[in-house]
Amino acid sequence: MGKILLIEDDPEIRELLSSYLKDNGYETDTAEDGIKGKQKAAQDDYALILLDIMLPYMSGDQFLTELRKQSDVPVIVISAKDMVQTRIDVIRMGADDYITKPFDLGEVLVRIEALLRRSGGKAAARGILSHKNLRLDTDRCRVYVKERELSLTAKEFAILKLLLANPDKLFSRSNIFESVWDEESGNYDDNAVKVHMSNLRGKLADLDTEEYIETVWGMGYRLAK
Repeated sequence: MGKILLIEDDPEIRELLSSYLKDNGYETDTAEDGIKGKQKAAQDDYALILLDIMLPYMSGDQFLTELRKQSDVPVIVISAKDMVQTRIDVIRMGADDYITKPFDLGEVLVRIEALLRRSGGKAAARGILSHKNLRLDTDRCRVYVKERELSLTAKEFAILKLLLANPDKLFSRSNIFESVWDEESGNYDDNAVKVHMSNLRGKLADLDTEEYIETVWGMGYRLAK
């Protein structure tokens, strides 16, 4: 279903929404102010963002303005402000929907489901593969770690794409060679795989302390949990 980021400064509302969405099968992440919300939005790919307007440190409209400079993730604003002009302004800033407090939880869920259907899974349509702080854009052949672009060779990119596209699969070196080098396994170069894998892991480590590729000794490699 994808992960939803909930940016709300009221702890009771934040917990209420988060628990309800989890009960309905959604993974959630939360932030209690605009600054933390901005940081989390930059570090992960969310299916949708629920955004309060009256936030400390960075208001919801400021957050939305900054977000739309770099992302088209669907946003539903949830606000106590019930003025028509406020709704118009927020939609013009880039919000996709607007819900007024106090709200019905069932209505929030229906609005989320409808917006996700309309967006059609935009990240997937754009060919975005993500894991932890890493984002791989298959359409543009670019990789970002903590929003910093990672320079990879064609083979390194292909290896990383293979692992991200199959997060639960364990690949032997011959599997990787067949997929990336497009050669029969009987002709594969074991050393070529090891060298490219080592270089790829080194480049990832230069930008992040998180482990992205796990070695299963005697068997191969897989995406690290």
